Amino acid sequence: MQLQHFFQLNPRIAVAFSGGVDSSYLLYAAKTAGCDVRAYFLKSQFQPRFELDDAESITNSLGVTLFVDDFDILSEPEVISNPPDRCYYCKVKIFSRLWELARKDDYTVLCDGTNADDDESDRPGMRALRELGVLSPLRDCGLAKSDIRHLSKQAGLKTFDKPSYACLATRIPTGTLITAQQLVMIEEAEQALSDMGFSDFRVRLLPPNGAKIQMPQDQWEQATARRAEILAALQPVFKSVVLDLAYR
Repeated sequence: MQLQHFFQLNPRIAVAFSGGVDSSYLLYAAKTAGCDVRAYFLKSQFQPRFELDDAESITNSLGVTLFVDDFDILSEPEVISNPPDRCYYCKVKIFSRLWELARKDDYTVLCDGTNADDDESDRPGMRALRELGVLSPLRDCGLAKSDIRHLSKQAGLKTFDKPSYACLATRIPTGTLITAQQLVMIEEAEQALSDMGFSDFRVRLLPPNGAKIQMPQDQWEQATARRAEILAALQPVFKSVVLDLAYR
């Protein structure tokens, strides 16, 4: 199926919007195709502030209405216990809420930005999408991440080269109880590194109170040169800070 054909069959859609590469292109394509489209952003403790800022900026530039809803994901025991399939339980809660919001606005089709590269065997959350009847037009139309970046660049979308970003909960080892304090510590650490100019990195929790920085190898030299600055930013909240030399 071609994406244009999907929009012809579904001229009125709600989009689960994150402000990332995939959902931004989906929103742009739907708007360009003449769809009645609305974006929904669920703001939980798993997302840093910059994601909402990006979502607002992108929807404003596209002229698409953005509905933002606060969602207390830390009130969900199955999620904060952090089992191996945490993402499944998280997606069930989040997309159930998104369905409520969309249906309240009389939207009967809810889409997300899953692409053709996403492997269900490695992403428990995709099972939740299937069970809840959420459509993934980019995936169904065979569009891989590289295709979406190329099309986004052609369309003049600033997200075309935006690094992929996973929620803050992925920084906490499986089986470790997720707390609000941990999430704030990780978000502040990652913001500090971003402010220093680092990109495409992760700050992962090393229980009970350590941090492991993962960044591309071409930034290691810069990290070493700025060691004191990094420690000054992170050690007030993390007892130990290490650089993952096995990360590529």
